[in-house]
Amino acid sequence: MADVLREKCDVIVVGAGHAGCEAALACARLGCDTAVFTVSVDSIALMPCNPSIGGSSKGHLVREIDALGGEMGRCIDATFLQSKMLNASKGPAVHSLRAQADKQAYTRRMRQTLEAEPNLRIVQGEICELLTGEGPDGKRRVTGVVTASRAVWEARCVILASGTYLNARCLYGDVITHTGPNGLQAATHLSDSLRALGVRLLRYKTGTPARIDGSTIDYAKMEPQYGDVPVVPFSFETDPAAVQKEQELCWLTYTNETTHRIIRENLDSSPLYTGVIEGTGPRYCPSIEDKVVRFAEKDRHQIFVEPEGAYTSEKYLSGFSSSLPERVQHDMIHSVPGLEHCRIVRNAYAIEYDCVDPQQLQASLEFKEIAGLYGAGQFNGSSGYEEAAAQGLIAGINAARRIHAQDPVTLDRADAYIGVLIDDLVTKENREPYRMMTSRAEYRLLLRQDNADERLTPVGHEVGLISDERYERFLAKWERIHAEVARVKAVHVGPTEDVNAFLRERGSTELKSGASLADLIRRPEIDYTAAAALDAERGEIPGDVAEEVNIIIKYEGYLARQELQVQQFRKIERKVLPDDIDYLQIRGLRLEAGQKLQKFRPATVGQASRIAGVSPADVSVLLVWLRGSGRDTEGGAE
Repeated sequence: MADVLREKCDVIVVGAGHAGCEAALACARLGCDTAVFTVSVDSIALMPCNPSIGGSSKGHLVREIDALGGEMGRCIDATFLQSKMLNASKGPAVHSLRAQADKQAYTRRMRQTLEAEPNLRIVQGEICELLTGEGPDGKRRVTGVVTASRAVWEARCVILASGTYLNARCLYGDVITHTGPNGLQAATHLSDSLRALGVRLLRYKTGTPARIDGSTIDYAKMEPQYGDVPVVPFSFETDPAAVQKEQELCWLTYTNETTHRIIRENLDSSPLYTGVIEGTGPRYCPSIEDKVVRFAEKDRHQIFVEPEGAYTSEKYLSGFSSSLPERVQHDMIHSVPGLEHCRIVRNAYAIEYDCVDPQQLQASLEFKEIAGLYGAGQFNGSSGYEEAAAQGLIAGINAARRIHAQDPVTLDRADAYIGVLIDDLVTKENREPYRMMTSRAEYRLLLRQDNADERLTPVGHEVGLISDERYERFLAKWERIHAEVARVKAVHVGPTEDVNAFLRERGSTELKSGASLADLIRRPEIDYTAAAALDAERGEIPGDVAEEVNIIIKYEGYLARQELQVQQFRKIERKVLPDDIDYLQIRGLRLEAGQKLQKFRPATVGQASRIAGVSPADVSVLLVWLRGSGRDTEGGAE
């Protein structure tokens, strides 16, 4: 067809949500000619559900994205309405930043960031087909895409970041619309192309609450929720002074027995319970009807009323997701204190969509059977903006490295929450949208949000996303931290009246002999900041340096113990399993384990150990076989 448009680039990114934006920016910044496709240029980095970034464990992901050179942290720092450190009363391993976003401002800033990249072009259009061919090694490889207008775009790599748009439909009551979120066009053809290539797809479901007119809320019946003062930024590059501003209020209210009765009486009209919804929903973010059924003993559930943006009075009802009919939604919302007379702007709805079974992916997020094709974000069966962005960044980095004939970057479970996230996706049999949680990370004391730069900025610099200037600042910061830790350990105090008066004031045991300042900081009632009163030599210390010094001294023994655990973990994690192993021929391996290993083809013994159906005894058999076959080699994450 002579009139068909033909274009060529290095990398095509399908989707411009949070995964697509990070993937496209990473590829472009690493020197690849990149095109990002979206069903609407007005929906770039859209937040169709919760208007926030971060949260428990998700704040860790945002910090890690930033430490690697991604964009999400900088974008939310520039557009937040309220910021809060969650779990601040607990240990540092679970501290997590969360910020309410101005949704339109966030989208607008991210779009401007994409538009400013010289190697990146934005294209509005639906991708309908993947093009593949045979590579020099005889393996299938991706060669490009075809759009709905039949335009052919050739590319050396393609990243699929379609979010919840793939063959999507939205539902509430008996109302079904074949659209993506917010009524945007769904991608209705790509699923067929993927199936034709032998790709296994899953059907998942998520949902979003109603939005209401904030001017019709009775706030006197709700509890105000304030942001933190001072605000802690997400990005290690953001000047803390730049984010100190007047913050918007959020509000807390609760459902009640009337709300629950209305829901129970109308379950037979919920598509979730009538079988109309086929997809599997997220266990850890259930709809309100799910909560009422599963937690029948609870007489109320929290509802957070959160701003959608500074440009609008529209409010988001966090915790009130539903697919019940419109009439029922009105009744149950109006039964909640403070919402009795509110006007509903947008109804809640559930959304079903296709996604890939992520066990078809390598840890680099490249498909095992289709070279140059990568998956990222909710397309990979995860949930959440932060999980999506993290995968998009890794997929983008690795697509660019493939273009430049470099080895892929993979992060393991002791490197980052991103490593835990991707490892869980590609090795475990997930049958619901995957959500990151701190409890999933075995080494979470080492994987804190505060030290994400120490763990990952060297990786970002080596990859090429962290500038030399930023890297020098990073090195100077951590040199100062370690020097200060050493200095504090060398400072000794005696059992003077001043010292003991200081200890009595804080309910701490008095000294009978001398002690180091570090010994005092390790006491629960004293920290590095308070100990300044006993430290005449201490100069002015930046807040981020002081935080690290306190954590390193206070948790030194626990950190050392976890480092030893990591060393043991990596003994098998880096043992490579060759691609050509016939697991069914390995003597001593149980049949179930052999079949699972043959199907999933893990890259390392560590990955193999986390596949359901592979026991510790099977891992021992693998290790013996590797030694006996002379193929006992080590590799793993960069």
